[in-house]
Amino acid sequence: MPRVADPLTLSSEQRTALQSLVSRRTTAQGLAKRAGIVLACAEGLQNKLVAQRLGVHVETVATWRKRFIEQGVEGLYDEPRPGAPRTITDAQVEAVIVRTLESMPRNATHWSSRMMAGESSVSTSSVQRIWRAFGLQPHRTETFKLSTDPLFIDKVRDVVGLYLNPPERALVLCVDEKSQIQALDRSQPVLPMRPGQIERRSHDYKRHGTTSLFAALNTATGDVIGKCYKRHRASEFKRFLVEIERRVPNDLEIHLIMDNYATHKTPAIRAWLARRPLWHVHFTPTSASWLNMVERFFAEITDRQIKRGVHRSERELTQAILDYIEIRNEDPKPFKWVRTADQILDAVKRFCLKTTPENNVANF
Repeated sequence: MPRVADPLTLSSEQRTALQSLVSRRTTAQGLAKRAGIVLACAEGLQNKLVAQRLGVHVETVATWRKRFIEQGVEGLYDEPRPGAPRTITDAQVEAVIVRTLESMPRNATHWSSRMMAGESSVSTSSVQRIWRAFGLQPHRTETFKLSTDPLFIDKVRDVVGLYLNPPERALVLCVDEKSQIQALDRSQPVLPMRPGQIERRSHDYKRHGTTSLFAALNTATGDVIGKCYKRHRASEFKRFLVEIERRVPNDLEIHLIMDNYATHKTPAIRAWLARRPLWHVHFTPTSASWLNMVERFFAEITDRQIKRGVHRSERELTQAILDYIEIRNEDPKPFKWVRTADQILDAVKRFCLKTTPENNVANF
């Protein structure tokens, strides 16, 4: 005859506490599972049925049924683990965090773990663990720049709208130039990678000229139209527009997404675009080049071709860039834009609220 589990009954306070543990999003997964086991046992179910319902082993159900009967809700929490007792109090942890965030050392611009350990009377390794647990990195810094464009919101909605909901029978092209790409050759031959040793190259190098890459990224297909010129003036940009016109269908509307670089707005460029009614220009906000998707392509070609390439002439560099684009276009992969305009604007507003007096962003 199968063994009958010990009956388990709950008071109203215990049931409320258990249901809170199950539903609360911050409850540890293991603790929520144990509370669910106890609630199921309180329905009068045997261990085997509870195990089947919750997808756990029957011995697990038996363990937590017994623990709850003996110790109540407190018995569901983890018992103290073996090992040395904790030597750092919560107050010491708080003191390290507050000092890190709200003060600076006397002889430096930021804290090191050794300096903080000396000021806080805890070990260097303890400071490092505290910083790691709370995501504090005093040794690191990043830069940012907020756009001051008065039409920032309108331009964000315009450009992002083209990414997420492009018009029918139209091409959306992200256009920009990557200027002054250097043809660099190392002073010594590159030492190739070997087992146990990464590729090595000399620190010093020789310059062999520069080139500027003009690129137009088709946001729908991922295809790239690219041309290299020795300079990046308005005349070169106009020649690149002519190249785009030559390579796109003449019966489709063309939407160009560009930044506010001066060469994009000269009278000659404006006149050239005005003679093409199917062409429409959409400018990104000032200081917001991240909104132009072609920048993602520039980052890709820099990492995969330019940064570690060895080029002994400007012609060799240009050919390497054009070869990369040609091979990439054989199997293009479009970049996927995922943020809506509202999400971008909300993120910018949250940042401004952290760094700017509230009255300056009230109308954002």
